Amino acid sequence: MRYMESFNRRLRGVRERLSLSTAELAELCGVEEREVLAWESADPRQRGFPAVAELMDLCVCTETPLETLLDFGSQVDEGQMELPGLAFSNGGDLNRVLEELEQALQNVQLTEQELELLKRFRKTTADNRQMILQLLGE
Repeated sequence: MRYMESFNRRLRGVRERLSLSTAELAELCGVEEREVLAWESADPRQRGFPAVAELMDLCVCTETPLETLLDFGSQVDEGQMELPGLAFSNGGDLNRVLEELEQALQNVQLTEQELELLKRFRKTTADNRQMILQLLGE
């Protein structure tokens, strides 16, 4: 997700500029500290992304423009997936755009169950992983 590539670093920078701990930022935005830790995670496998409502809350609570948290660079990479609603246009309904962005983010976030399955898959033996992949038809 091109617009979220450096979100973790940008969020950490905003939080540090405001001299907030992860717990303080979480409380300010009404989320659990573990969510803020996941949003700031340097490890892409552990990283999470806020929902659109949480992203908007971050902007409002920290008085930070959205452009500061997202990568809106001027260069367009033709091979990069476009996130719905983030293409600049001269019109459009902001609510519809935010709903599309929310749906796109939900599509890439793992559920708790998927996350647990992934953790167990990574911990098992190579033979067990191969068997699981064969069962799934891979």
